[in-house]
Order: sequence, then C-alpha cells, then structure tokens
Amino acid sequence: MSLPILYIKPGCPWCDEVSAFLRRKRIEVETIVVSGNPSAMRAMVDLSGQSKAPTMDWHGEVLADFGVDELVPFLSKRGLH
Repeated sequence: MSLPILYIKPGCPWCDEVSAFLRRKRIEVETIVVSGNPSAMRAMVDLSGQSKAPTMDWHGEVLADFGVDELVPFLSKRGLH
C-alpha cells in the first residue's frame, strides 16, 4: 500500500510542527512541497478544495489546513497514537 501524502509549504509553522510530530511517532508519509510546484499545488487544491497547508491525503481521507491538535484524533481513528 502506498504511503499517505502530506502536502506542505516550507516555512509554514503548522507544517513544521506536523512533520516533526509524524517523525517522532515514526509514522511514514510521502511529503510533497507545493510551494513553487504548480502541479502539486493543483493536486492539493483539487483534493481538498483549498490552498492551505498542511493537507493530508490518508488513502482517500483528507485532512486540510490542520495542526497537531487536529491530527491526533484523525490518526487515532486509524489506530495510530
């Protein structure tokens, strides 16, 4: 199964916080930088309907414009803590 996708923008404090949290929890994701990458930005907007990062595509389930506080329950519903 492919990895969940995390769309980020460099310098975004929420993106940095979420990325660090996922590393600490050893949760693997494919990270895609959307800044300066029009096709990646378009994919994120098509997926989530908005242009804010971070945005996560967890095998078809989308969490957009979030921080760790929103990520924890999202992951818990998937059996990850």
